[in-house]
Amino acid sequence: MSASTLGSLFRVTNFGESHGAAIGCVIDGCPPGLELAADDIQVELDRRKPGTSRHVTQRRESDSVEILSGLYEGKTTGAPIALLIRNQDARSKDYEAIADRFRPGHADYTYWHKFGVRDPRGGGRASARLTAPTVAAGAVARTWLKRQHGVVIRAYLAQLGPIAVPFRSWDDVHDNAFFCADRTAVAKLETFVDELRRMGDSCGARVTVVADGVPVGLGSPIYDRLDADLAHAMMGLNAVKGVEIGAGFGAVTQRGSEHSDEMTPDGFLSNHAGGVLGGISTGQPVVVSLAIKPTSSIRIERRSIDVSGNAVTVATLGRHDPCVGIRATPVAEALMALVLIDHALLHRAQCADVSVPTPDIARRLPLEPSRQR
Repeated sequence: MSASTLGSLFRVTNFGESHGAAIGCVIDGCPPGLELAADDIQVELDRRKPGTSRHVTQRRESDSVEILSGLYEGKTTGAPIALLIRNQDARSKDYEAIADRFRPGHADYTYWHKFGVRDPRGGGRASARLTAPTVAAGAVARTWLKRQHGVVIRAYLAQLGPIAVPFRSWDDVHDNAFFCADRTAVAKLETFVDELRRMGDSCGARVTVVADGVPVGLGSPIYDRLDADLAHAMMGLNAVKGVEIGAGFGAVTQRGSEHSDEMTPDGFLSNHAGGVLGGISTGQPVVVSLAIKPTSSIRIERRSIDVSGNAVTVATLGRHDPCVGIRATPVAEALMALVLIDHALLHRAQCADVSVPTPDIARRLPLEPSRQR
């Protein structure tokens, strides 16, 4: 399994299993001199960790991060940064019944055929538990991006199952367990998820992540386009089945006169491109939306097969999110940060001396997310 590293200059290698002793990552290529403390990482891990509300898995993990290397006197040294998160509340016995059978919609069947061995405990390597190291690495990346370029990365739940939640205010995102941008929708979401849990079923979600303050010029055509790398990283997130940049599939019904983002000396008039043109950042907010499938681990019995190909039924016990999209919000932010820091470092390596007389008009007319798509 050799595909556990993301990035070119800022490289993150993820390791561990859901029910192993620990999970973590190694960051190679972080610029030296960055002031960094465990608290800078912990605050993001606390937003993602399980057990934070009744609407997510009740697995009790502190997700306390340990920085094992790469720091001296509170600053990064340029050496690899090793981050460790110990597993504390694994209940492997919950998975004994599915050790020889495959859960529909899960990675059990494909892992078995590819590797000839699989860890059924909590999904092993395929578990969303492995997003915790991603969030930890993303916290390092967003710390550098914020201090170096003023980049601010935020995400919100735009839809949960059939319930669309229009953007109202970033302030609302921090006030509820769903990360939705309209606190008036929380009661409706709670009722819906409570009913899902009673039924033993699950639902999908839509998450939108926005990066403000991204410098113009990030991205390298043809094959290292910023939007292509964002799509690649976001599709690496568990349960993601679709990625949109800007207007995304909405562009199908738009006309050129509507979709093309007009420019004036005072700024762009819209952001249907999602902050990326020709694979290069425009300086506008970078906007990415994710379609996340329903959680595959549910209590309702479904038809499947065992390792010998015999017909069986499977009902997954244990502690699971009725909607993995709820906790995906901080993970999407982390992935955005990891892609942006990698491209910022690549841009600095090749084009740091480039200067043009044209002003950066993206800084002159900031757009709210409601006007970006």
